[in-house]
Amino acid sequence: MKRIKLNNTIVLILSVCIILNLTACGEAKVPDTQVSEETEDLVVVGFSQVGAESDWRKANTQSMKDTFTRENGYELILSDAQQKQSNQITTIRTFIQREVDYIVLAPVTEDGWDTVLSEAKEANIPVIVVDRQVNVSDDSLFDCWVGSNFRLEGEKVGEWLHRYFVQNEIDEAGVNIVNIKGTLGASSQIGRSGGLSISARKYNWNLLAEAEGEYTQARAREVMTNLLNKYDNINVVYCENDNEAFGVIEAIESAGLKIGPDIADGQIMIVSFDGVSEQAIELAKEGKISCIGECNPLHGPRVRKIIESLEKGVRPEKFEYVDESIYSSIDSIREIQVDEKAYPITILK
Repeated sequence: MKRIKLNNTIVLILSVCIILNLTACGEAKVPDTQVSEETEDLVVVGFSQVGAESDWRKANTQSMKDTFTRENGYELILSDAQQKQSNQITTIRTFIQREVDYIVLAPVTEDGWDTVLSEAKEANIPVIVVDRQVNVSDDSLFDCWVGSNFRLEGEKVGEWLHRYFVQNEIDEAGVNIVNIKGTLGASSQIGRSGGLSISARKYNWNLLAEAEGEYTQARAREVMTNLLNKYDNINVVYCENDNEAFGVIEAIESAGLKIGPDIADGQIMIVSFDGVSEQAIELAKEGKISCIGECNPLHGPRVRKIIESLEKGVRPEKFEYVDESIYSSIDSIREIQVDEKAYPITILK
């Protein structure tokens, strides 16, 4: 879906002006968008990424870089929003001025996209949303979305917890859980928090406290330290990504407390999401993370497949969910069920 580009000189002037303005305001820089002779036959993809706050996010970015290469017929313009929606909106407008062929957006939060996506639609630039979703008044403002079913992720981990409690004859009404939430308003946070709430109501767990961990290790350690100072009866910590789990482990160990699945013996159980880094998998094998709900970050090939369909004039599915597993080193639970559908557990050894 190639379209006529702006005159190179005009594009360069526009790009320089925008970059200078962003730099002066202390915001994230938008990459150089000058058109060169050698890129005119490439499909130009502008990718606005949330940031680099977690191992999952870094793997997601690398998947896009590995996929949209010159050898594959693409020019990738990557912008790191540094977790700021305002940076993403500015970047998307730059992509529109650049007249890229496709805009790929990994949104910081769900709300606040109607205006800028309307501008992209008016410019006839297809928008593909990845990972987190967008809440817009008109779903024609984006062409399709690809990512995870975050609520299902949360419900699957909740069902794993329930099975563990039942197998070990633990009174679920006496289980105290704290939730270290991700970035508030992000689809992943909304879904995973929602999944936990469903399980807590269903099995009568006590949701003792919730705090925003921002999907970062440092923030999670800080909030967990505060929670440990406030509560002495925490049984389970539900971390909404692995980096938060790393910070929680540091806080618990610094407080001289024990981590593990044996909550009847005073240990604090940790569950988390992503399963991307070797560190997370090793901690799961050690039993410091009892269960991980997988969140697959490798969206590059999926987005490429969508673009190839659009190039052929074929409309892809509006929503494309990724199949994901559950990881645990506790081999007594081999399968869980959510809404009468069975999900196997990947046992780590």
